[in-house]
Amino acid sequence: MAKKGKKYLEAVKLVDSSKAYNVTEAIDLAKKTNFAKFDATVEVAFRLGIDPKKADQQIRGAVVLPNGTGKTQRVLVFAKGEKAKEAEAAGADYVGDSEYINKIQQGWFDFDVIVATPDMMGEVGKLGRVLGPKGLMPNPKTGTVSFDVTKAVNEIKAGKVEYRADKAGIIHVPIGKVSFEDNKLVENLATIYETLMKAKPAAAKGTYMKTVSVTTTMGPGVKVDASSF
Repeated sequence: MAKKGKKYLEAVKLVDSSKAYNVTEAIDLAKKTNFAKFDATVEVAFRLGIDPKKADQQIRGAVVLPNGTGKTQRVLVFAKGEKAKEAEAAGADYVGDSEYINKIQQGWFDFDVIVATPDMMGEVGKLGRVLGPKGLMPNPKTGTVSFDVTKAVNEIKAGKVEYRADKAGIIHVPIGKVSFEDNKLVENLATIYETLMKAKPAAAKGTYMKTVSVTTTMGPGVKVDASSF
C-alpha cells in the first residue's frame, strides 16, 4: 500500500470520517483540505444500490453542468459534407472522417470527446477496440452520436459530463475546480444528484443512493449527507 504524504495526513485530520456533512459544508471542507499547488479538480462519487451486471440496472448518460467543469474539452467530430461544416461552425476542434480514423489507429489522441453522426458509426466502429477501453467511443445515450452536431458540440463546450456506473455501482463525476465559488460547485453537484435520482432503475431494490462523497484531486474524501440536497 502506498504511503500517504505528510500534507495528506494533515488534511485528513480536518475531516470527521464518521460524519456526513451537509452539501455546503462538504464542499467547503473539500476545498480546505486541498493541498495541491495547482487548481485541482473537485470530484463527486456516488455509491448506488444497483447491480451493474444486470442489463436493467446499468446507469449511463450525460448532463450539462450549469457552471461547467473548468476544463476546456477538445472535441473531435466525425462527419461529412454539410454536417462537417456545421461542426466547424459550432467550434469543434477537429472535423473529418477517414483521415482522423487513420490518425487514431496510428496512436493519435489529442482530443477529449468524440461526436459522430449516425452515418459515420460504421467507420468509427472499427476503432472500438482502441476507443472503448479509454471511454471515448461515441454513444447515443450520452448524446455523442447525433445528426445535431451543433447541439452536441455546444453542450460539450458548455460543460457536459458523462456518467457511468462501474462494476461496483459507483459513479465518479468532476463538478469543477477548487477555484470555483462554493455555490457554483454546490449547484453542479445538485444537478448531478437530481439527474441520478431520476435515472434510478425500476429494478433497483433497497437503498438506492447509498453514499455520496466529494474530494479534490489529491485530497481526502468528505462524506455528504444526501438528505441535505
